This record gives sequence, structure tokens and C-alpha cells, in this order.
Amino acid sequence: MKKLLTLIIAFLATSFSLQASEKIEIEKQLIGVLGAISGEVKTTTRELKTGDKIYLGETIIAGSNSGTQILLLDQSTFTLGSDSEVLMDTFIYDPETNDGKIIANVKQGSLKVISGLISKKNPDNLTIKVPEGTLGSRGTEFQTIVSRKKKQTDTLLIGPGKNNTLGLRPGAVQVGNNFGKTLLNKPYSFASMKQGSAPGKAKQITQKQLKKFKKKMKALKVAKVEGVTKEERKAIKKQIKQELKAQGLDKEQIKIIIKKNIKKDKEKKIALKKERAEKKKKNQEAKKKKAEEKKAVKGKGKKKKKKAVKKKGKKKKKKAVKGKGKKKKKKAVKKKAKKKKKKAVKKKPKKKKKAVKKKAKKKKKKAVKKKPKKKKKAKKKKKAKKKKK
Repeated sequence: MKKLLTLIIAFLATSFSLQASEKIEIEKQLIGVLGAISGEVKTTTRELKTGDKIYLGETIIAGSNSGTQILLLDQSTFTLGSDSEVLMDTFIYDPETNDGKIIANVKQGSLKVISGLISKKNPDNLTIKVPEGTLGSRGTEFQTIVSRKKKQTDTLLIGPGKNNTLGLRPGAVQVGNNFGKTLLNKPYSFASMKQGSAPGKAKQITQKQLKKFKKKMKALKVAKVEGVTKEERKAIKKQIKQELKAQGLDKEQIKIIIKKNIKKDKEKKIALKKERAEKKKKNQEAKKKKAEEKKAVKGKGKKKKKKAVKKKGKKKKKKAVKGKGKKKKKKAVKKKAKKKKKKAVKKKPKKKKKAVKKKAKKKKKKAVKKKPKKKKKAKKKKKAKKKKK
């Protein structure tokens, strides 16, 4: 009956209505309960407190300096840190075989995951979505921090490691997106992932980085002391079991309901995949059309530009030719003017030189003529003196 109980909880809502056609409608799908809680924790429609049931499709929001622990039906534990927002996207669980699937979407903040029976049976069936990609758990304990401002997700593998004393399967987390993948398989290994690029390589976390991860869970330290114990979990399960018995459901009816829900879930997924594929095709076609239109516009633009460039080139050439002609003319005029000036300057000094030479010759001749006369007079005076004597 215990296995039956967890099976019922995974797929049945809190209220059932048996119609005349013996069809059972499930309004909500229970996936777990709130354990430890600190500060303000709510969904988009209600405030939450310790022991409250959590349903599929609900978004759990932890405020600043707040946090909570969600105990899922397969014994997985999701711990939300402060300023965190997590959507419980998919939860399918068969307690008889431990088959199932869990998908949670971390929109912001921090989520610490301790995997349960689903991941133990098939490690690939626990996936955490983040804005930059996905985190694939391999039966382990890990923590992730999503930063909207930085557009970055940091992921830390906590354990267990190889040859652990508890004999548990060694843990691992695959951090990946469309650009690449990084495997964390050593305790306290760490990787970052940014939008539009492949995840970084696995590194051993530093003390400073480890403090950052612990700080996000600080609000729950006090709450964990007052958290839900194993005995309290059993009590909650017993209470749900009694409620289901009161509805008059037997094992066979419950199995039929679960099978129908699994089929519906599969059909929904197939329909969603088809819709997404169609949307992708439409988007691709629209992109191709836009690209073709852009090419056509660019081709026209290029032709116009070429014509404009040619016209400008011709105009520039004409202007250049005219400019060169004007410059040549100016240069020729300047050269002629310079030559005339030089000639005029050269002619004037020659005349001056000739005038100077003529004056000099005349002075010399006069001087030569004057000197002999003085000598003759002196000779005559000497001769006269001699005669007197």
C-alpha cells in the first residue's frame, strides 16, 4: 500500500469527482510537500507554509533572505535559496518500479538538488533547465546559481565521489547547451555557462566561490532545525492515503487512472513537439524571406551606389581637369611675369655699370692731363731760378 500511496500522490489531485460515466477527472497533480521553510515563500497564487502540498506546474518563489525545501514523492529534495524562482515542469513517478521523470526550470536564484529514487533507477531522468542550457543529474547532490543580470549559470557538484564510504554511485552533472557540454565528475568541481557560448571547463572550486554558494542557502540554516523529519513525512503520506480511501478508490482504478495520465502526458509532449517543429519551420521560412528581401534591397542599393559613384567620379575628373588647366595657366602666367621681371632687373644694372665705367674713365683722363701740366710748371720755375743766379 505504501508504493500505491506514492503512485496515487504523483498523479492525483486533492479533489476527485466520480461522474455517472465512471470517469475520474484530476484537477491537480500532487508531486510533493514543503519541508523546511524560512521567510516569505509563495507560488503565483498562494502563500506557502511548512507541510503545504506542491502541485505540478506551480512556480515556487522564495523572497530575499528566504528559502524552502521541497520533498518530492520519489524522495528527491529540492532546496531553494534566497531570491529564487523555480517552476516544477514535469513529474512522472511509478513507485512500484521507480520509473519516472523530473524536469524543473530554474528561472533565477539558487537550487540545490539531492536526487532520489527516479535518478537512482535511471540517472538521465532528472533534468534541470536554466536560461543558458540544461543540467543533467547523474544520481548526485549539486547546486546551481542563475544570475539574470550577468546572464550566467554557475554549477557546483557536491558529491558523492568515487569509493565513498556510503557505497553510493559516484555523482556527476552534465552542464550543456547547443554550443557544447562539460561533465562535472569530481566532488566540488565547478563550471560556468553563459548565454550564446559553450560551458567553461570543469575547475576545482575556490573558497571564495564556495562561500558564494553557501550564502544563497544561509536563510535555511535555522529553518532546517525545524524542518520535516522522516516521521513527519510518513504522517503526511498516511493522511493522504486516508483521504484517497475516503474517495472509495481501489488499486485497479488507481492504476487505470495513472496509465491514462501517462498516455495524456505523452500525447501532450508529441503535440508540443509538432507545434514547435512547425513554428521552427515557419520561423526559418520567414528568416529566408527576410534574407532574400535584404539581398534584393542590397543589390538595388549597390547598383544605385555604383551609378552615384560613377557620376561623382566623372564630376570629380572634370573638376580635376579644369582645376589642372587653371593651375597650368596660372603657373604659365606667373612664369612669364617672373621672366619679365628678371629681364628688367638684369637690364637696369648693366646701364648703371656702363655709366659708372664712363665716369671713372673721364676722371682718370682728367687726372692724367692735370698732372703733366703741374710738372711742366715746376720745371719752368726751376729753370728761372737758375738763370737769376
